[in-house]
Amino acid sequence: MSRHPTTKWAQRSDEVYLKIELPDAKDVSLELQPEGKFIFSATKDGVPYEIEIELFDKINVEESKATVGVRHIAYVIKKAEKKWWSRILKQEGKPPAFLKVDWDRWVDEEDEDETERVDVDKKDFSDEEEKTEEEGQPTAEADGKAEAEVRLRKVARFHCTLSTVNTL
Repeated sequence: MSRHPTTKWAQRSDEVYLKIELPDAKDVSLELQPEGKFIFSATKDGVPYEIEIELFDKINVEESKATVGVRHIAYVIKKAEKKWWSRILKQEGKPPAFLKVDWDRWVDEEDEDETERVDVDKKDFSDEEEKTEEEGQPTAEADGKAEAEVRLRKVARFHCTLSTVNTL
């Protein structure tokens, strides 16, 4: 029986970001279909992992890009139509336990123009969470409190948005 690796997601009006957290993955296979089906499989220490999900809407396979890093697999999926999705999966209801919001990449719809884009060809995802003082960046400890406050605000706005959608 296969396991499901933790997978984080975020979106913009024209893209969906998926990050599959599976360090030292071997035999990685990724398949993306135009109607929105995403299939992933890999092994780690001889244990098979897989994901098969149907994304909310159609996507552009040719313009989507993936990168396999040491710690995780990142996929920038181009949407076929530029619009915000109300959820990540076509299926309504609670998403599977392995699928989580990527709060590090999450941007509210009204804040989209203020954020930078992710370019998988130029970004090194392997050390994303490990910024050091030597690089002129604050350590995780020094920046942790401010980051926690930002995440808390994002969570609050996200829940307010969900409440509004549920009351419609």
